[in-house]
Parts: sequence; C-alpha cells; structure tokens
Amino acid sequence: MRSGLVSNGLAGQNHEISSVIPDVSVVVPVHDEVESLPHLLEAIASTLSNTDLSYEIICVDDGSTDGSAQFLREQGQIRNDLKAVILRRNYGQTAAMAAGFNYALGKAIVTLDADLQNDPADIPMLLAKLEEGYDLVSGWRKNRQDGAVNRLLPSKIANWLIRRTTSVYIHDYGCSLKAYRAELVADMNLYGELHRFLPALAYIEGARITEMPVRHHARRFGRSKYGIWRTFRVLMDLLTILFMKKFLTRPMHVFGLWGLIAMTSGGAIGIYLTFVKL
Repeated sequence: MRSGLVSNGLAGQNHEISSVIPDVSVVVPVHDEVESLPHLLEAIASTLSNTDLSYEIICVDDGSTDGSAQFLREQGQIRNDLKAVILRRNYGQTAAMAAGFNYALGKAIVTLDADLQNDPADIPMLLAKLEEGYDLVSGWRKNRQDGAVNRLLPSKIANWLIRRTTSVYIHDYGCSLKAYRAELVADMNLYGELHRFLPALAYIEGARITEMPVRHHARRFGRSKYGIWRTFRVLMDLLTILFMKKFLTRPMHVFGLWGLIAMTSGGAIGIYLTFVKL
C-alpha cells in the first residue's frame, strides 16, 4: 500500500511547530466525499480551536475518483492543521484507518466518517470521557438517521452478533466516532475489515471501554457505501475475532490439537495397512 504525506501541520494554542506532540489527532478515512470535505474540515477546526487542545487532522483518501484526493492535496499545502495521506487505490476503510493511525502523533486519537453524519462537535465530549480513565470511548448513534432496511436492520443484526460473540456489550459497533488513547492504538494490528471490531480488539488487549450517545445526521451529500450485503462480511470477520479472543496467545492449543489428531489417525492407518500387507 503506497501513500503520500502532503503536509505535516499542527494547530492549536501556542503550537506552531510540527515536532510538538499534539493533544489529539483526528483521523478521517475518505472515499468519494469531495462535497462534504470542506464543511467537515471547518467543523473539526472550529470545534477544536475553541478548546485548549492542540490538534492535527489526518485525512486518508482511499482511492477516491471524485476529486477528493486533489482537494486534500491542495488543502494540505495551505492548512497547517492538515495531513493529507493519499492511498494509491481503494484498499478499504480498515486500511485507510490503519494508515491514519500510522501518521497520528497525538496523545489521543479520534476517528470519524467523512460524510458529515458524525458530528465533530461531539469530539470534546468523547475526549473528556477518555480523561476519566478509559482507554476507548465509543460513540452510540442512539437516534440514527439512516434507512430502516438497508442500514438499520443489518446494523442491528451485526451488533447483536458481535455482542454475543465477543462479550463486549456496547450498542453500536459500526459508529466510526470513537476516541482512543494513543498507546492502545499502537498495540492493535488492523487488517481485513476489522475496523468494525476495534472495541473487541481493545478488549482483548485489556482496555477499559465505555460508550456515549452521540449525534447522528442524515447524509447531506453523495450516497452511502454500505448495505445489507456487509452483514455477511461481518460474519466472516467475526470468526477471526472469535479465534483471536480464545487463542491469540496460545494458537497451538487449536492447531496442535488438530495436528495431534491427524498424526494419531495417520499413524493408526499406517499400522493397520502394514498389518494387512504383511
């Protein structure tokens, strides 16, 4: 996966030099959201500029074809609070989020979608909750503004399955608006489409997790890239999480068992065939 870092800015009170570690890094995966981006950047900057926190915004373009990458390149040259990371092609939201984490320098990391359905005004609230001693604060879209059949139904099914499987009882795994301690993110390896399971991965690492209701807005620009078909991907990824939960630190307990069974069966068959031959 190839990416380009356009700028390395930092904004906030009394912070002008990029070598200073920001208080918060805001990571935004982007795919074909050129109409939303100007409003999103201004909303994030407006919210965090009214706090005492230094910040950086990291927008990761995941193979957009609508001009989002060019817009971010241009903004990366003129804004001192923006890092624009451009991926060569569409790798998926998990890879885009992982790339953003790699470039993030903040003591805390906040993620949100680029479509303006998450509200940047909720960021300070999540960060304040994080300061109470939690490692991860997950947003809960309690009053979700999405279609009932193509978004809400698959989301309810997926959330129920994930809760039952992982024993991490939060309401809304699919909400991208989350706040993390940087050291927690550094311990998690993302691949496939595991961005949905970040609370479960954090739980495996022993993290303290909570959730908070956050605002959710109807989509203003573009179209949704999700649908009921993603429920099947969730099922496949859920098997990965289940394996990691049970056998991450002792993989030989599963592979060794099946290997022992195969060796015993093979040996018994070999002895039997030798006896028949003789």
